[in-house]
Amino acid sequence: MADIKTKEIAHEANVHNDLKLQSTEEAGAPAAPTGWRYRPFRLGAFTVVYASPPTQLVLVALVCFLCPGMFNALNGLGGGGQLAAAAADNANVSLYSTFSVVGFFAGTFANALGIKLTLSFGGLGYCIYASALLCYNHTKNSGFLIFAGALLGIPLGENLHSTNNQVNDGTYIGFIVLMFVGAVLAWCLIDAKNIIRSDGSRVIAMKHPTWRSEFLGLWEVLRNDSFIVLLFPAFLASNWFYTYQFNDFNLARFNIRTRALNNTLYWSSQIIGAYTFGYALDSRAFRRSVRAKAALSALFCLTMAIWGGGYAYQRGYTRGETTAKDYIKSDWTDHGYVGPMFLYMFYGFYDAAWQTCIYWFMGALTNSSRKAANFAGFYKGIQSAGAAIIYRIDALDKPFMNIFASSWALLAGSLIVAAPVIIWKIKDTVPVETDLKFSDESLRDVVAVAPVRDKM
Repeated sequence: MADIKTKEIAHEANVHNDLKLQSTEEAGAPAAPTGWRYRPFRLGAFTVVYASPPTQLVLVALVCFLCPGMFNALNGLGGGGQLAAAAADNANVSLYSTFSVVGFFAGTFANALGIKLTLSFGGLGYCIYASALLCYNHTKNSGFLIFAGALLGIPLGENLHSTNNQVNDGTYIGFIVLMFVGAVLAWCLIDAKNIIRSDGSRVIAMKHPTWRSEFLGLWEVLRNDSFIVLLFPAFLASNWFYTYQFNDFNLARFNIRTRALNNTLYWSSQIIGAYTFGYALDSRAFRRSVRAKAALSALFCLTMAIWGGGYAYQRGYTRGETTAKDYIKSDWTDHGYVGPMFLYMFYGFYDAAWQTCIYWFMGALTNSSRKAANFAGFYKGIQSAGAAIIYRIDALDKPFMNIFASSWALLAGSLIVAAPVIIWKIKDTVPVETDLKFSDESLRDVVAVAPVRDKM
């Protein structure tokens, strides 16, 4: 009897488990993942899940800080920290010309090769670029510098008391070390397909990406979302103004220690701008479509106000004046420094606002990581093409006012062209079925499994 009773209990348990599994499958939800990446653990006051979006976002932010962030800091000194901009201009022409081609397929490479390999390889390119500038300090080998620029596709403390007009070796070595750490840190990331959101849902991606499917994805974006071309001028503008700000403002007017201070203030203002606009754009107090329109209006007002002030300042000097042998560059102790200092800070704030809004606009158009990666590919490709063009124009010693005017006009004009997309195409929600059309996944692959708790 006991044996019969045991068999009955086991049978009931099996039936119960079968019914539970069947109901789960009918609901379309896959089993919750297991493993250390999905287990919550304490990190000080925070509860962290390694395979969650917040944790992976922090890691990506660190990589971006150590690689492109350090590259921006180095370029922000004007001329890559050199006495004159010509060598760095030519290196940046090489860099962004390569980037303009490779950038179109950046999302393709990331989808096919994985985020770790893609970011790590890119991080090593930054190390080589900084190494080439260090080499140029001693050998004036522009060929290596230009090559490093093509391969690449905490200046304040080191230079605060410098009496030279270019940065020292220690600065370049510090940049090289930090960039290398960023390249190594990229291997701590996990691929998007393994990330689980806090509600248990998965990121929409290609389960079986191939080179063919990824290259076709670029064409599918243009065919199915042709409105994206209206954002292309904004993409072109997004790096165009750097040449004016770094070379024709900071480098042209100030000595190295003041350039280092300006650079620190510029990127510190970016932190404020990115936080301000990032927080506002993600606020749930207003609908997504309302936030999009408000961001467009705010960008246009800032463009006219800040660059209008920049026009008044640019009228006060010319390239011929600042390149004369007897020209003495300004120092922060000079009378009248405060005005251009605040103008440069506003330039930094504006840059962060622009980049944050453009990325947010692209993200608001889709929930698909694959489509977003292809949007980003167009963004980086066109952005880099613009940078290559304007760095070449600067290398040809065109008037500062011409470069300033082209920057201001492109920024303002691109907002007008992009307005129809921002006003009518950004909706309050994007149906998951719409995003799934752009992948080889089904609804079952992305619906919520067991919630993952991550409190950061």
